[in-house]
Amino acid sequence: MKKIRTAIIGQGRSGRDIHGNYLHTDHNVKYDVVAVVEFDPERRERALAEWPGCTVYSDYRELFNRDDIDLVVNSSYSEMHYPITKDLLLHKFNVLVEKPFARTRYECDELIALAEKQGVTLAVFQQSFLAPFYIFAKDLLSNGKIGKVEYIEVRYSGFSRRWDWQTLQYKIAGSTYNTGPHPIGLALGFLDFDEHAYLAFSRLKSAITEGDSDDFSKLIITAPGKPVIDVEMNALDTYPSKTLKICGTKGTFRCTTTEYEMKYMVDGENPPRPVIFESLKKEDGTPSYCSEQIKFHEENAKFDGTAFNTAVASFYDMLYDKLVDGKPMSVTPEMAARIIGIIEQSHAENPMPVKYTAD
Repeated sequence: MKKIRTAIIGQGRSGRDIHGNYLHTDHNVKYDVVAVVEFDPERRERALAEWPGCTVYSDYRELFNRDDIDLVVNSSYSEMHYPITKDLLLHKFNVLVEKPFARTRYECDELIALAEKQGVTLAVFQQSFLAPFYIFAKDLLSNGKIGKVEYIEVRYSGFSRRWDWQTLQYKIAGSTYNTGPHPIGLALGFLDFDEHAYLAFSRLKSAITEGDSDDFSKLIITAPGKPVIDVEMNALDTYPSKTLKICGTKGTFRCTTTEYEMKYMVDGENPPRPVIFESLKKEDGTPSYCSEQIKFHEENAKFDGTAFNTAVASFYDMLYDKLVDGKPMSVTPEMAARIIGIIEQSHAENPMPVKYTAD
């Protein structure tokens, strides 16, 4: 089996704790980490210990001196995703870049076009599309079990205060850029990435963050003939809801990323009721409310895996098939670009004062 010789840029929560964590597992038999790039000297020392035999660099441009690297994982700071990825593509490296793909849709499209021109593979790490909870929910939309779906909630909420770089606008941070690619991506996925999908409403606020970017984000996304999808990233919620709620004409599904429950009607067990045009009355002639006892079925179960184990493995398997056999990826850069388009529009509609800069 061909091994993909891999370099990782960044040893933070993504580069080390997500990508590195997976590439250390027994499941990984397809990738060898041969180089690590890290700006912080302490993290470079740790990388030497954690990746025996690999070479550690302080500057990603040192990779340009090598001709034995098959893939570069760009898990640098968010504002570096675009310029570093562009530089890597110009030097004909295959690149897997972390989310957010870039700041603007224009930058995303530029990188996609450049990868095609250079004849290399570009992937964006949107692994939530391969998470068991999303795959199950996506199938539910088409199998009719809860009827015709009209409304979906996607919630990534809790009560949390942040004061790190992920709260700074100049670093392309805040809830919508940082967390948003996951729930916004799922929303567009539920709409089948309809070309007519649009952002119907947006509200971004900086509430309890110490930085200057958003920690409350409410988006309504829909498309003609498709469900209305309510996306919320909320750092003010001490009673957080389930991750997903899907409401259909036969019932409701709701889930976290690890388990679900569903309550629904079965065809034939609750016959249609004819319309009554007069006021409803009880047997004694007093007013009656329109109500009935509906027969529901209920089920619940746990998902086998999460977005941070099985989905990561599935993403790397998909990328391997692309790199080695040229198979198409089910999670494409074009999908990630559509997500950034929604995020970019929401920020344009809700400008916030910039309080901090790189200088």
